[in-house]
Amino acid sequence: MTNSNYDSELTVLGLPAAKGRWLLIPLGMGVLLCLGTVYSWSIFRKPLETELNLSATESLLPYTVALVFYAASMPIAGFYIPRVGTRRMTAIGGIIVGLGYILASFAAQIQTIILTYGVIAGTGVGIAYGVPMAVVARWFPDKKGLAVGLTIIGFGLSPLITAPLANRLINEYSVRPSLRFLGIIFTIIIVMIALAMKFPPQDWQPPANLANRKSDFQANYPVNMLKSRSFYGLWLCYAIGALIGLSAIGISSPVAEEIIQIEPGLAASSVALFALFNGISRPLFGWLSDRWKPHYLAIGAYTLILIGCLLMVKAEKGAVTSYLVAFCLFWFCLGGWLALAPATTLHFFNPDHYAQNYGIVFTAYGVGALIGTLVTGRIRDWFGTYTYAFYAMAVLAILGIFLASALLKRERSHLSNPS
Repeated sequence: MTNSNYDSELTVLGLPAAKGRWLLIPLGMGVLLCLGTVYSWSIFRKPLETELNLSATESLLPYTVALVFYAASMPIAGFYIPRVGTRRMTAIGGIIVGLGYILASFAAQIQTIILTYGVIAGTGVGIAYGVPMAVVARWFPDKKGLAVGLTIIGFGLSPLITAPLANRLINEYSVRPSLRFLGIIFTIIIVMIALAMKFPPQDWQPPANLANRKSDFQANYPVNMLKSRSFYGLWLCYAIGALIGLSAIGISSPVAEEIIQIEPGLAASSVALFALFNGISRPLFGWLSDRWKPHYLAIGAYTLILIGCLLMVKAEKGAVTSYLVAFCLFWFCLGGWLALAPATTLHFFNPDHYAQNYGIVFTAYGVGALIGTLVTGRIRDWFGTYTYAFYAMAVLAILGIFLASALLKRERSHLSNPS
């Protein structure tokens, strides 16, 4: 049976595969929308601080631990996706996330919340996170970057939807029942969507892309990703982009209140604007990655970060415009990296091993998250202001430009026999 005949018989959610595959993108967005609630942890912090008599540092620990376990479990999950299956992996991740939220709702001590929300829910996020992207990447060999960028927008825009929902639930029912309700809802949604998360048949191509054959791919990809110079270039550039972006996210409101001295309410509402830029950049960078070489996009992102740093180094009391423009750029570039990194992984290395490969690449995000959330606080303690953090970000951005120019370029296989 030819590929074209097989494609005419293959269906996705009741539609011909070439059309039905587009439904997998909003379904994947739905999974990531639930998982992205981890970024809405600030909504739970104040109520928990009051209820459990916690310090600001203590209330931040569940979020920090969740990010670490989210990043740490990604590469492990990537290796098990081909063995366990995409449907089971998505369902397992969703159940573990829901369990973490539900158990956290019964916690009476911060240590228990760190274990339940930070370790358990964070691990669940890492298990399920990579599956929707791996699935759409296989179904869209002709539009890898765009498909992944559109899917991952769910994670970036999650705070715009889940933060107001969580806030309303907390005001209505208090913090513990809210965590329990969200845990139950997330479990149901993710498990239901998991039923649709499946790979296409091996070597499947949409009708318009039949010229691309797997044998062609095998001749063009490095045999071992970890021995490829481009892997280390991608890892370092991703780590720098994540470190800068997550540092900026962590200090968005404090910088507004301490340096620009705007009202706390306005500082908090501006985060919604930043989240919008963070979400928009994901499909944009994904689409661009299908057309431009990644080192050009990386250099562009670092240049935008430099502009933001220059604006904030000179920012003083009342410089609201400079603040808004700078942090829109920071959040925009972080969202860009979260689309550029998986898309570049797809373009540089064998897409059949995408789940495993991106799991390894994603450890760069974990390193950036850990360093970024710790160093900015230290800078504030040492110098008494966040201004000096922007000098450090600028230096890292310049370093990133040099690394991208030298290392972030695709290497091809040197095998004489592609088979």
